[in-house]
Parts: sequence; structure tokens; C-alpha cells
Amino acid sequence: MSTPTLQTREEQSAFVRDAVERADGLRKEKRFQEAISLLVEALQYGIDKANLYYRLGNVYFDGADLSRAEYAYNRALEVDPKHVNAMHNLAVVYKRQKKISLYVKTYKKSQRMALRYPKNVKFTASEKRRIRFFSMRVTLWIVGGFGLIALLIWLFGR
Repeated sequence: MSTPTLQTREEQSAFVRDAVERADGLRKEKRFQEAISLLVEALQYGIDKANLYYRLGNVYFDGADLSRAEYAYNRALEVDPKHVNAMHNLAVVYKRQKKISLYVKTYKKSQRMALRYPKNVKFTASEKRRIRFFSMRVTLWIVGGFGLIALLIWLFGR
């Protein structure tokens, strides 16, 4: 079954997002070939390629096709050299392939990358309010403390 060519960038982006979700479901159901076909089809639009290759690597890995998983993770890293999860999973592939020196080198690199490029954390509106409230309280305590110190210096410094 072939999907029609999507014209607008919004249609293409929506298809890619949907393909990722559907492929994740197919992967959980161990319907690897269907997930692979869906992700390969989504790659044609050139949207979120690093994530698509990463997901493709995960499907290949779960399907025990380690050479294709290795290829997919390497492609993800070509597109996004800071893709920490792709680097980590590539290390796991090397370990399974018994390429121990590559595993150690890649695993260490993934750990350094994880420290250097932490995940972007998305906060909800309520979490943002709590953070602002907390930071305002801390700021007021600090400013108040300096004010108190200045007052004491002024009082006893005369």
C-alpha cells in the first residue's frame, strides 16, 4: 500500500510524527518489518532524520539485525553528531557483536556526550510557576540578608 505524496511541509511533518508513533507500537508488537517499512517511508521527507534513523536502529536491534542497527545508528550520528541515545545504542550493538574495544570506546564517548549535551527538559506551566516562586523566595532571602548585613554595619560602624 502506497501513501500519496504529501504536498505541504505540515502534512509531511504530521506524517512523520504519526509514523514514529505507529512504528513504536509495531515494534512493541514485534511487527518489525512493518515498522521498518513505515520508518523508511517517513525518511523520504527529510524531516527529523536523526530521530527516524535512531528509531530504525531500535527496530533492527529488537529484530536481531545488528549490522543494520549499527548502520542506522551511525546514520543518526551523521545527521546529528550530538545524538546521545544513538551513540549509547551503537555501543550496545558493538557489545552484542563482541567488538569489545569499539564497545568500550563508544560507550565512554556516549557517557561524555550525555554530560556535555544533557536532554532539554520541558516543564509544565505549573512547574514553571513553582520554579519562579522558589527562585523569587531565594532572591528575596539573599537580598534581605545583604540588607540586614548592611544595616548592621551601618549601626555598629558609627
